Amino acid sequence: MDIIKELATELGLSEAQVSRTVELLEQGNTLPFIARYRKEVTGGLDDEQLKILEERLNYLRNLQARKEEVLRLIDEQGKLTEDLANQIKEATKLQEVEEYYRPFRPKRRTRATIAREKGLAPLAALIKEESMTEGSLEQIVGEYLRPDVQVNTVEQALAGAMDIVAEEISDDHNLRRIVREFIWEEALICSELKEKSSADAVADATEAAKEGAVYRQYHHYTEAVKKIPPHRILAINRGEKEGYLKVELQLDKTALVSRLERLVVKNTASIFTEYLHKAVEDSFSRLIWPSIEREIRANLTEKAEEQAIKVFAMNLRQLLLQPPVRGRRVMGIDPGFRTGCKVAVVDEIGRVMATETIYPHPPINKTAEARQTVAGLISDYQVELVAIGNGTASRETEEFIADLLAQCGREVYYCLVSEAGASVYSASKLAREELPDLDVSMRGTISIARRLQDPLAELVKIEPKSIGVGQYQHDVNQKELGDTLQWVVESCVNFVGVDLNTASPALLQNVAGIGPSLAKAIVEYREANGAFKKREELLKVKRLGKKAFVQAAGFLRLPDGENPLENTGIHPESYQAAEKLLTSSGFSREDLRDGARLRALRERLQKIDLEATAERLGVGVPTLKDIVEALAKPGRDPREEMPKPLFRKDVKTLADLRPGMVLTGEVRNVVDFGAFVDIGVKEDGLVHISELSERYVKHPVEVVSVGQTVNVRVLKVDLESKRISLSMKDV
Repeated sequence: MDIIKELATELGLSEAQVSRTVELLEQGNTLPFIARYRKEVTGGLDDEQLKILEERLNYLRNLQARKEEVLRLIDEQGKLTEDLANQIKEATKLQEVEEYYRPFRPKRRTRATIAREKGLAPLAALIKEESMTEGSLEQIVGEYLRPDVQVNTVEQALAGAMDIVAEEISDDHNLRRIVREFIWEEALICSELKEKSSADAVADATEAAKEGAVYRQYHHYTEAVKKIPPHRILAINRGEKEGYLKVELQLDKTALVSRLERLVVKNTASIFTEYLHKAVEDSFSRLIWPSIEREIRANLTEKAEEQAIKVFAMNLRQLLLQPPVRGRRVMGIDPGFRTGCKVAVVDEIGRVMATETIYPHPPINKTAEARQTVAGLISDYQVELVAIGNGTASRETEEFIADLLAQCGREVYYCLVSEAGASVYSASKLAREELPDLDVSMRGTISIARRLQDPLAELVKIEPKSIGVGQYQHDVNQKELGDTLQWVVESCVNFVGVDLNTASPALLQNVAGIGPSLAKAIVEYREANGAFKKREELLKVKRLGKKAFVQAAGFLRLPDGENPLENTGIHPESYQAAEKLLTSSGFSREDLRDGARLRALRERLQKIDLEATAERLGVGVPTLKDIVEALAKPGRDPREEMPKPLFRKDVKTLADLRPGMVLTGEVRNVVDFGAFVDIGVKEDGLVHISELSERYVKHPVEVVSVGQTVNVRVLKVDLESKRISLSMKDV
C-alpha cells in the first residue's frame, strides 16, 4: 500500500502536499505549529485537517504493519496463496485483514478442533466437495469410525464432520460479508423492559420506578439498524448495562439461511446434501449470527461513541473560546442550602479580595443577614458583575441576587456560570498551591468568578472530561475521549495565545512544544528572574532547547516586552520580514504602540500588493497575510469575536412561562437531538433539532454553539416533569 497516495485520495489532497506534511510530522513538529507557521508547506491545512491526516496516517501505518504480520503468519503455516496474499494487500480496513486471517488464526478448543483431532477432517472435506452421488452412506462414513477416540457410530462421525464444516463456513470471509451486509440492510434493533424475578422485582421496585423510567421510551422500542441515530444507541446501551433493558437484533433469519444454503450447496444430488444443509443452519445459528450480531452492535457503538466525542469536543471548544470579561471586579457565588452559599470577590485580574459564607436559604434562612453581607461587599469592593454557579440551589440564589440587585442602586448584573469541574479543581494539587490559605469550597467559588473573567485560563486547570458539555460522556471510550478533549484544549490555547508573564503552569503546559515539566520550569525561572522581556529569554530556562522554543515562541505573548512584535502572533523567524514590511511602508515597530500611527499603518497595509510584497520579502503569501493581520491588530484576542455572555438583572420562574412567550437565552449544551437553553428559570429548555431552523438541519451544531445567545419561543411547559419545549423558528 502506498500510504501517501492513499491519504491523498482519502483527503482530497495532492500527493506532494501530503508527503511534505508527513515529513513535518516525522520531524517532531506539533500540529499547532505546522498549522500556523508552515502554511506554505502544507498548502494551508488547518489544525483540524492536520489532526485527521495524522490520525489516518497512524491508522494506515498500523494497517500496513498488521498486513505484513498476517501474511507472515499464514505463510509460516504453508497456506499463503498468491490470490489470498493479493486480497490481504488490497484490504483498506483492519477488519478486512482480520476476516482474511480468521480461518488461519489459532483457535481455542472448539467442537471443530476436537473433531479434527479425531481424524474427521477428510470426511468434512467430502461433505463440502459434494462430489459423491452414489454409494452407501454407512460404508463411506464407516471408514472414519474410531472407537479409540469415541467415534463409534456413523451418526457420531457425521456430527463431528459437520462441526468442522460449520466452522469453515463461519470462517469464510465472503459468506460473512454477505451476512453482514444483509443484517445491516434488513435487521431491526429491538429493546424491551427486562423482566426480573419476583423477589428482585419487589426489592428493586422503588429504584426501578426512579431509574427505569429514564428508559421508558425504550421499553418497547424498534428501529432499523442502518437508521438508528447515535444518541439512541448510547441510551439503549446504558439501559442494557444498568439492567433495565434487554436488547437484540431481529430479522427474517429463515430468508438469510436459505440464501446461505444456495451459496454453499451446489449439488443437490450429493449423498451428503442433507448434512451440508444441517451444517449451514448450525453454522449460522451457533457461530455466524452471534458473532456478527456482536460485531454490528460493536460497530454501532463505536460510531455512536465517535459522534458523542465529536459533539463533546465541539461544545468544549465553544466553551473554552467564550470571550473574557476583562477589567471587571467579580463576585463569585457557589450556591448551597444547608452549608450556605460561599461568596468570593476577585479584582480585575482574579486576585482574591474578600470571602464570606451566607445562609439565605432553608434550613437556616438568614436572608436579611445575607442581603446585608452581599450588599456590603458589592459596595465596599465596587463589584460590577456577579457570577453564580449553576449547581444545587442555583435558581434560589439567582432569585435572591436578582432581588438584591434591583435595590442596590448601582448597575450590577449577574450571570449564571457552569460550575462543572469546580469541585475537581478545588481539591486538586494546583488549587492548593494557588490558594493555600482557603478551604476547598471557597477555592471552587473563586474558580467560578475567574471563569467569567477568563474562561480559557481557568478551565484549563480542570480535566476536560469533568467540564461536562457532552452527551453520554461516561459511556464512551474514556481514553479516546480524554485524548480528543486534551487536543481541543491545546488547540484553543494556541489559537488564543498565552501571556508569558502571567500564565499559570496549567495554561503554559498546553502551548505547543512545552508540556508540564517545561511549564513548571518557565514559571520557576519567571519567579526567580522577574518578568520576561523578550521571547529569546526562554532559551535560558532549564531543559528548554531550541526545538521547543521554535514550536512555542509564536504562541507566547509579551504585552510589555522590549519588542512590540512579541505581543503578536508573528514568529521570531519572521521578525526580519515584518521589520522590512514596516520600514518599506514608512513605519517602525514602535508605531504598534501608538494609536494614531497604528490606524495609519492599518490603512497602508490594506493597500499592499500581497504577491509582489511576499516575493520582495522572501516569504510565502500565507505567511505575509498572517504578518499583515498581526501588525494590524497587535495584542488581538480572537475570542473577542465570539458570542458574549448573557448578563441579567431579573429572574423568572417556571410558572411564569406561557406558550408563545419569546425570551432571550444562552445555549448551555448541544447534543445530537437539539440544544439546551438557559432562559432564566430553574430548568433549561430544549430546542429540539426540528425546531432549530426553518431549513433542514442535519446536526444542531450547524445552527447553535455553547455560549451563544439566542431568541426562543416557548412551545410547551410541563410543570409536573419540569420540561420546557422551545423553538427558534420565527423569532
